[in-house]
Amino acid sequence: MCPHRLVLEHVTSRWGVLVLDALLDRAYRFSELRRNIGSVAKVSEKMLAQTLQTLERDGFVHRDAKPVIPPRVDYSLTPLGREAAERVRALAHWTGLRMEAVQEAREAYDRTKAEAVQLTEAAAL
Repeated sequence: MCPHRLVLEHVTSRWGVLVLDALLDRAYRFSELRRNIGSVAKVSEKMLAQTLQTLERDGFVHRDAKPVIPPRVDYSLTPLGREAAERVRALAHWTGLRMEAVQEAREAYDRTKAEAVQLTEAAAL
């Protein structure tokens, strides 16, 4: 797989989009971020941790572990991550604006497919 396609996959993954969007507003502790994302979709600790680690490795997320008791870890966007998050948010916003057109296209496609199946079945009789 091309390296740029892999990065695109990380940024546009189900959890990648939600993490980038949330962190665009402010830094979060892990549990806060999980609650924030949980208001949209339930994410397991494991998936969130993996997503954050992947985005950190790609240079989008900064992990700030403070040497205190209890441990405190904050996640924020790097400049590169902010740039990516702004684009992801714009795409998500555009999707929301154009969902009606997408739904109409889906329904038209499904009608055409159903009609083609009916014609095929009728011709087979």
